[in-house]
Amino acid sequence: MAYEYHRIARLSEQLEKNKIDPKTVADVMEGGDTILASTKPEKKADWLREAMVKLTDKLDYETLKKVREGCSCCLGGKRLKDSKAIYKNGKNLQERIALADKTPFVFGHSVNLKEDGKIVVRFGPEGPATFKCPCLPKAALPLPIAYCMCCGGHVKHHLQTATGLNLDCRVVSSILASGSEQTCVFEFTQV
Repeated sequence: MAYEYHRIARLSEQLEKNKIDPKTVADVMEGGDTILASTKPEKKADWLREAMVKLTDKLDYETLKKVREGCSCCLGGKRLKDSKAIYKNGKNLQERIALADKTPFVFGHSVNLKEDGKIVVRFGPEGPATFKCPCLPKAALPLPIAYCMCCGGHVKHHLQTATGLNLDCRVVSSILASGSEQTCVFEFTQV
């Protein structure tokens, strides 16, 4: 089935790519064909919230993460160019993290290497969010954190490019999942 709204079309593609059983796909995608590019943003957010609730209920965590990370956007262009430049210009991991920290267009508010080797990327200062999520700014209610795994995949893609590491992402918090009580924070471990 064809879906006009790009976020729903991408979800459908990833469900198929990851060989999710047809019954689950039909349940998750129910009504997705009625959400058009011209549909009000609030209704788009409502549909995506319900789809994420269903996905969270029906898929194991690793499969859910694989599907959602596969929905990532903005993987090329200037962001990719900047990530490649970080890798090229940084001599080691510490230098690459410092360069990433100075590249807000790609990595938001901050990038920090913790003593335990984890890398934390924040898209705002600690505390309540002072801005709306750019992906779904009209979401009236919080969404399951599963929705934000696509942004985690976006950051992971660019951070892997910038550091040369193979990374695993965990969404620590997000504007959407917390109802704007927390900013978006992603934690990465080397795998």
